[in-house]
Amino acid sequence: MSIDAVLLDLDGTLVDTAPDLVAVLNRMLLEDGAPPMPFALARNEVSNGAPGLIRLGYGDALSPERREQLRLRFLEIYMSQLCINSRLFIDIDSVLLNSNEIQAPWGIVTNKVHAMTMPLLECLGIAAQPRCVVSGDRLPQRKPDPAPLRLAAEELGVDPARCVYVGDAPRDIDAGRAAGMRTIAVAYGYIRAGENLAAWGADLIIRRPGELEPALVKLHTGSVSAT
Repeated sequence: MSIDAVLLDLDGTLVDTAPDLVAVLNRMLLEDGAPPMPFALARNEVSNGAPGLIRLGYGDALSPERREQLRLRFLEIYMSQLCINSRLFIDIDSVLLNSNEIQAPWGIVTNKVHAMTMPLLECLGIAAQPRCVVSGDRLPQRKPDPAPLRLAAEELGVDPARCVYVGDAPRDIDAGRAAGMRTIAVAYGYIRAGENLAAWGADLIIRRPGELEPALVKLHTGSVSAT
């Protein structure tokens, strides 16, 4: 079955936001008199958002009140430095933002809230490029629930079965499969050490952003069987 639309996760799939997100965590730790987290370690927690980074930096022994205080502080700082060192992943722009062999429209489905998603896309100069953007607060449900992906397919006017969803976390692949879409897991994203991507059940795994277009062509031409 041909691919008529491509949907992507944002952080760790389309945009490398880890430098700015890890910088927020380390700024907070510094202010609290704690040592910074090594970037290579903290980077792999970025897909779990502010709660995951706070858990990494501050541990699990936090009261719900303290955890929420830290989360709100994290988001406040992040909003003030949303796009300092964040960049599109190399080669992603050539595949999606200009043209690709299958000529499919593309969109974004992210758990990042709209108030952060759109300013980030505007800063990167691509806010007008995706045909749809479904942020984490568009619906009551968030990934791994398939509802945001189904909404994106509806807005694109494409049957979910003719969409592919690309992401760097198990929740992305779970959501894509539950929505009836083909899925691609990206190993270049924010993956914890020892994570077995093959266990996620994606149709394809890519190691570098430049492998996305060949992977899309494989799915489009039917050279990869459905899982």
